[in-house]
Amino acid sequence: MKIILLSDATKSKLSISEIVLKGSIISIIMTVPSLSAFLLSWVIFDDFMTALILGGIIHFIAMGFGLKISKKILIKK
Repeated sequence: MKIILLSDATKSKLSISEIVLKGSIISIIMTVPSLSAFLLSWVIFDDFMTALILGGIIHFIAMGFGLKISKKILIKK
């Protein structure tokens, strides 16, 4: 059985500490807006389901931005 690697051998690899640091930054970028939108909408509207829906929508929007940011910061030149 032959295994084909899809990674480029010319690019240097990221160290574990760089991956952890950059992954933590991306997770903060995705988590903070969704949690703050959830908590603010729960306080303002005083309805859990509305807050849950708004927090989920904001979370999926943040996931889209997180994908774009991760493609830029996780590639080492």
